[in-house]
Amino acid sequence: MQGIRQLSACAQLTSGRFGMGLPSPAGMYPPTRSLAKVMTYANNVTPPAKPSPGSGRGAPGPDGPVSGVRPSCLRPASLAAELRVALMRSVRRIRAEKSDRDLSGGQFSVLAVLDRHGPLTPRELADHESVQPPSMTRTVATLVELGLVRRSDDPRDGRQVLVHLTEAGSATVSLTRRQRDAWLARRLAELSTEDRAVLARASDILVRIADS
Repeated sequence: MQGIRQLSACAQLTSGRFGMGLPSPAGMYPPTRSLAKVMTYANNVTPPAKPSPGSGRGAPGPDGPVSGVRPSCLRPASLAAELRVALMRSVRRIRAEKSDRDLSGGQFSVLAVLDRHGPLTPRELADHESVQPPSMTRTVATLVELGLVRRSDDPRDGRQVLVHLTEAGSATVSLTRRQRDAWLARRLAELSTEDRAVLARASDILVRIADS
């Protein structure tokens, strides 16, 4: 429990409201702890080692201390747990923004893959989405009924079919992406210039991690 509380403390130190400054939809996350509980936690946690004189506040960075960040929060294991939770919450919240509320996350993901890569066979789609071919076959059938994709014979192999985006499917992808960008832009506009600079650098770092 102490480890979980310490991770929560790291998030509070570094993020202002919660996560990456994103507002919590009502009921999605537990309420903020009371002041009494916070003070109880503060009294029970062993404080980090004091920095040496002249070293400033926070953990030392390549150019000096990192202001407002506990040294323990920069340990890879602690930071990994914090980032994992923050990223998962952020992704879930962003995915909630879509032009068609009745479209599931998996169904929209198939549309997005077809938008990026062009026509694919159901098996290729299953490989992209890391699902079993029968599951993808059902997803494609539903999208065909909704008029968002269409099937055609594969000219490379007559035994296969290709799945294409329709105009309606392409419009759904474009509108959803614009809606998500607009939502995130509104949230970012509420942050300080310094916070946005931190997120800009974090974006580059996260892309490097994802590509590694």
